Amino acid sequence: MIYDHPQAYELACSFRDVSAEVDALMTWGGAARDVLELAAGPAEHAREFARRGVAATALDLSPAMCAYARDRAAGLPLEVVQADMTGFRLDRRFDLVVTMLDSTAHLMTLEDFVAYLGCVREHLADGGLAVIEMSHPADRLGDTPRVSNAWSVDKDGLRARVRWGEPGDELDPITQVVKDHVTIAIDGGEVIQGVVPYRFWTATELTAAIRIAGGLAVQAQYGDFDPEVSLGSPHAWRMITLLRRTG
Repeated sequence: MIYDHPQAYELACSFRDVSAEVDALMTWGGAARDVLELAAGPAEHAREFARRGVAATALDLSPAMCAYARDRAAGLPLEVVQADMTGFRLDRRFDLVVTMLDSTAHLMTLEDFVAYLGCVREHLADGGLAVIEMSHPADRLGDTPRVSNAWSVDKDGLRARVRWGEPGDELDPITQVVKDHVTIAIDGGEVIQGVVPYRFWTATELTAAIRIAGGLAVQAQYGDFDPEVSLGSPHAWRMITLLRRTG
C-alpha cells in the first residue's frame, strides 16, 4: 500500500540529497552517456540524471510509481519501464546501472538476487559500472543502528512524520525477513500505513551472490557516497558496492 502513494513516498525520502548522490554516481561512472535505474520508485535519481542531459531509463514494478515518474519527468530525456528487476530485457546496454535506497531488500531469496545480478550484467555496456546501495549490516547486526527509523521532513510546503518500522517488527532469524510497519503522516493531510517486507542481506551473502551470478567483479565498496568513508568506518551508514562487467 505504501508504494501505491508515490508522492507520499517521495516526500518521506526527501531527506536524501539526491543531487549530491548523483554527483558521486557520475564521478564513479565517468562520462556515462546513459543510465538505468532499477527498482526506481519515483525515479528521483533517474530524473536528476535526465535534468543533467544524461539519457535515463527508470524501471519499476509498481504501476503507480511508473505513472508518477512519467508525470514528473515531462520534458526530460527519461524513459519509464514497468518491469521486474529480476527478469527484464531492454535489448540495449547502459554505461551506468544503479539500484538505490536498499531496493535489493525486496529480493527475498538468493535465486532472486542472482537473477537480478544477471539482468544487471546483461544490461551493462563494456566498461560500464553498476552501483548497488544497500543498508549497512550494522543496522541489523550491530548494537547501534546507523540510521534512524523515525524522522520528519519538509518539502514544497508539505511536512511529514515518518516511522519505518515499529519496536515489535523483529527480523526472522531463519528467513532474514522483517515485516516493517510503516506510517507516513502528512500534516493536515492523510495518514498512510502499510507493512513492507524486507530481506536483510549480509556483506558475505552479497559477495556469494555476485560469484554465483558470474560476469561481475567488485571494484570498490564504500560506507557513504563520500568515497573517503570506508565500509568499516564507524561513520559508514550504507553499503555501496561498485561492480564492473568482466569477460
